[in-house]
Amino acid sequence: MATTLLNALIFLVAAVVIVPIIKRLGLGEVLGYLVAGVIIGPSVLGLIPDAEAVLHFSEVGIVFLLFIIGLELKPARLKLMRKAVFGFGSLQVSVATLILTLCCIGLFGLSPMAAIVVGFSLALCSTALVLHLLAEQHEVGTRHGRYAFAILLFQDIAAIPVLAAIPMLAGGPMLEDGLMPMLGHASVAIGAFVGLILGGRLLLRPLFRLAASTKSREVFAGTSLAVVIGAAVLMELVGLSMALGAFIAGILLADSEYRHSIEADIEPFRGLLLGLFFMAVGMTTEIGLLVETPGLILGLTAMLLVAKWLSMVIAARLYRNSWKTAFNLAALMPQGGEFAFVMLTAAGTAALLDTDLVQTLVLVISLSMAATPLFFLIHSRLIRPLFKAPAATASFDTPQDDSPRIIIAGFGRFGQIVGRVFHGLKVPYTVLDINPNRVEVIRRYGSKVYFGDASRIDLLEAAGADRAQILVVAVSDPETSMTIIERASKRFPNLKIYVRARNRRHSLKLMRTDVSFIQRELMPASLNITREALIGLGFDRAQAQRAVDIFQRHDEKTLRDQLGVEDYDQLVQTAQQAARELESLYEAAEDIDVRPDKV
Repeated sequence: MATTLLNALIFLVAAVVIVPIIKRLGLGEVLGYLVAGVIIGPSVLGLIPDAEAVLHFSEVGIVFLLFIIGLELKPARLKLMRKAVFGFGSLQVSVATLILTLCCIGLFGLSPMAAIVVGFSLALCSTALVLHLLAEQHEVGTRHGRYAFAILLFQDIAAIPVLAAIPMLAGGPMLEDGLMPMLGHASVAIGAFVGLILGGRLLLRPLFRLAASTKSREVFAGTSLAVVIGAAVLMELVGLSMALGAFIAGILLADSEYRHSIEADIEPFRGLLLGLFFMAVGMTTEIGLLVETPGLILGLTAMLLVAKWLSMVIAARLYRNSWKTAFNLAALMPQGGEFAFVMLTAAGTAALLDTDLVQTLVLVISLSMAATPLFFLIHSRLIRPLFKAPAATASFDTPQDDSPRIIIAGFGRFGQIVGRVFHGLKVPYTVLDINPNRVEVIRRYGSKVYFGDASRIDLLEAAGADRAQILVVAVSDPETSMTIIERASKRFPNLKIYVRARNRRHSLKLMRTDVSFIQRELMPASLNITREALIGLGFDRAQAQRAVDIFQRHDEKTLRDQLGVEDYDQLVQTAQQAARELESLYEAAEDIDVRPDKV
């Protein structure tokens, strides 16, 4: 136990000390994690000797990353992306594999089959690195960001059959066993894949509904983790990618009312494990080879970066992308990927490649990953400004912008009226409500409402509060309302806050905050019924409306006067004084007959 805690402490201290330094230099978090891993790894200080075990465990970070991506990618949007995934993705992989295969034959003298395996392995890019860079630069939603994701998704799908075929290509046991065992294995894998989709559609929402009904954040978070890890393990057991299983689970929950709460619970684990993954990559880098043959290693790394850069530009232009998009993608994805570590190791185990060559290529891939953040930074500062902003064009997966302009916290009777108006006007909004039964019922009527506690900042971020313009706080509990306002105003200073005031005391508390608008819950209805009652007593409509207007202005003034009053007795005195003032105002109003004949 002490050893485990000590290792955890070493990782945390290295990240806290080194990553901020590298980030302050403008080189990004990823490079910081890689450098931290090299320093604490076996090649330098040797503080963590078993780097391979750490790398294997930290791959769970990629699993969580793909799950989060799946949550953000609704099935309708995925359908729109199919041409980019299979069209552009297959084109990029084919061009890169061809160029790198020819390089491998010329440089290493490999057989055509071995060269194709190496070429394909090097053609794959780092999903974790690319998506982290895009998120860091806030470019996930850009054109090149979407195309990058489409390519990465195709690469993850394409890598699975190639990895399964490596023993056959080497003439291994799978080939000797014959065709039937291979078909049986493929059938099991397909069955598990279909079972995950069907089972997920039938079971996931009832499962999360049950977890939400416990009103325990820990139970809900545990359910989220169980779903992600369970889907990943299921796919691994049948020989498929763990990341693919998590991605499918995310897609199945993308339209769920629990989406934002799940994302908020998973996000901290994703961030920590991804950082650990990059540190593990740095730890596994064989710095000794770089010291022994620096010219060879650096030369191969440079060749890989150039070859991947060139292949991406060619593929992007063949797919009729602009030069700007082509260069953006090329600068973002010139590295090798983490899946290449697995494929090259499998090829070495199957005796398709020499062990020395595998170690050299793994080091080259690690260095290419380390160089990418710097490569992309140079591109962003020197190359990108040369291109003028093009006219807005429709992207393959953006039929409409569904980013919320409004977030409604609380969807009881008050919030539902607000939401119905926005829905009718087609104004994008997101609703958060803590009552799972209410959420389920309201979604059946077609409203866009999600389960979640709006007082949690991480949940507000997941719901898009950093992009929204207005937060409508319509919860009924005054204490919860004040908590939401306090936290949201500090974290999102540009977010305008409109609040439902439960009662007069709540209104006084709200007036001491920096909210944009306060609506006292019962005031409009009370004034409306008062006006109609006066008309029923014999006042004409103009007089009744005048009486209501006088009261409303006077009451608002009284509230402002009571802001600085804390003592209860003094508050009673101000209320009595206000009542006398109101009588005087009505008596002084010449257009109101306080004693009509009909009364």
